[in-house]
Amino acid sequence: MKSYLHISEEVGAALEARRPVVALESTVIAHGLPYPSNLETALAVEAIIRDAGAVPATIAVLGGKVRVGLARDEIERLASGKGVLKLGTSDLPAAIASGTDGTTTVSATAFIACNAGIEVFVTGGIGGVHRGAEQTLDVSSDLWELTKSSIIVVCAGAKAILDVSATLEWLETHQVPAVGYQTGEFPCFYSRHTGLAVDRVDTPEEIAARFEIQRSLGMPGGMLVAVPVTEEYELDVSGEIARAVEEASARGTRGKNLTPWLLARLDELTGGKSVATNIALLKNNGLVGAEIAKAVASIQPEH
Repeated sequence: MKSYLHISEEVGAALEARRPVVALESTVIAHGLPYPSNLETALAVEAIIRDAGAVPATIAVLGGKVRVGLARDEIERLASGKGVLKLGTSDLPAAIASGTDGTTTVSATAFIACNAGIEVFVTGGIGGVHRGAEQTLDVSSDLWELTKSSIIVVCAGAKAILDVSATLEWLETHQVPAVGYQTGEFPCFYSRHTGLAVDRVDTPEEIAARFEIQRSLGMPGGMLVAVPVTEEYELDVSGEIARAVEEASARGTRGKNLTPWLLARLDELTGGKSVATNIALLKNNGLVGAEIAKAVASIQPEH
């Protein structure tokens, strides 16, 4: 894998010096938020991470090259471009071979970041077990990647359009530690509350210590850190989600197209409030991720 990685000078220097680095996915840029909010948010999250003392590393495939750390014009290329592919881990070989542009989902970003030596990855919400998965078997590749890539994934929980209870159960069954940051309740993207209990951690240092021990024990896979959206931006979209899911089913929308369509429809049904919450939680996660990356970088690895 490393022969395919094109790591920016800034990110490479930080990794070599063991300074804190935070990986960022790019699918939210091309497929998660509308233009120009997507560009503004991507740049704002990078700035928040830098201001907190870490180096941001946005990941994407550009011209068939796996890029770790993007310049502003490259982020704008993804934000305003048409026909940019959405790439999971299994899509990477085809994208590289064809020389295309593609944004990386949680699964592909975690895979690439781990291979680049990055230990912390920030996203909005992870994919998971879709509603009705008992019939469709629709389970996001994000979950499978968490069982293999040794990386801390900072998120606002699972996306609210999913079966969150089943997603959390899947993670437990497959031995992926899921913890709540300063909460004992697993958050659900737009909402701080689900009634689903998780182990609580209160400091970045505690997360870093747990992760280092996990790796020292030779345990495969990553750690999921769920950060509740701030109270100011919490949003109850249960009714809108039910309507959007029903409409998607009637349209026959599924697979890779399902999540982007549902998020866009939620934006319409909430009059833009869901996008505002999405942006707020991305920024908050970026700040928390930077603090965790600093704590991880301060530990001398024993493995």
